[in-house]
Amino acid sequence: MVRLKTAREIDGMRKSGRIAAEVLRLVGPHVRPGVTTEELDRMAEDYIRSCDAEPAFKGYGRRDNPFPASLCVSVDEEVVHGIPARRALANGTIVSIDVGVKKGGWYADHAHTFAVGTITPELRLLMEVTEDSLKLGIAQAVVGARVHDISHAIQVHVEEHGFSVVRDLCGHGVGKNLHEEPSVPNFGKPGTGIALAEGMTLAIEPMVNAGGWQVNVLEDGWTVVTRDGRPSAHFEHTIAIINGKPEILTQ
Repeated sequence: MVRLKTAREIDGMRKSGRIAAEVLRLVGPHVRPGVTTEELDRMAEDYIRSCDAEPAFKGYGRRDNPFPASLCVSVDEEVVHGIPARRALANGTIVSIDVGVKKGGWYADHAHTFAVGTITPELRLLMEVTEDSLKLGIAQAVVGARVHDISHAIQVHVEEHGFSVVRDLCGHGVGKNLHEEPSVPNFGKPGTGIALAEGMTLAIEPMVNAGGWQVNVLEDGWTVVTRDGRPSAHFEHTIAIINGKPEILTQ
């Protein structure tokens, strides 16, 4: 069931969204060759807790394999859910950083892909197309449209540039829980899916592969990688539909 939010509840989500945005602004300048993904994670967790908030990802998931970190840090062929470690970032790679924040009982989810040092034109295009597809998807989040209008806008833009959208993972509702209904795929037929309504809050997150859309999950039970080993980019915003139009809460 989709839970619509009141203006007051969306205000609560704005606080979490603001912290999530601040986290990525904080860690972004530190994304450079030689920095470990573990260092970025530590920096993010310290900041989140200094805001009297909680890292939403840490401890999330099954009891026998909870996610162990505050950030998902996914490098090159890692699509999402990469686990921070002592791995140092290398020049010429791209890294997706995904952060979830919980404050006052409300969640927000936000991701951005960064270049590490100097990257190829193809990787730069992959990042640009993915981020632009997110903007196009968000623009469809208006009262009277349907969920798959968002999906279709993302898919068309990505595929026009010769890339592919991951089909095994999708965006989602967000609010009192990190993951709520509805699912927001990154591909679909326009005019289908549930109707978008005032007070709906969504995490829209295109995951775009340079090669094929197929993915695998590594033995750690979390890290999702492209099956063909080609790089992947990921951008995400939490949005609310207010006065009939989308407002980005993680701006």
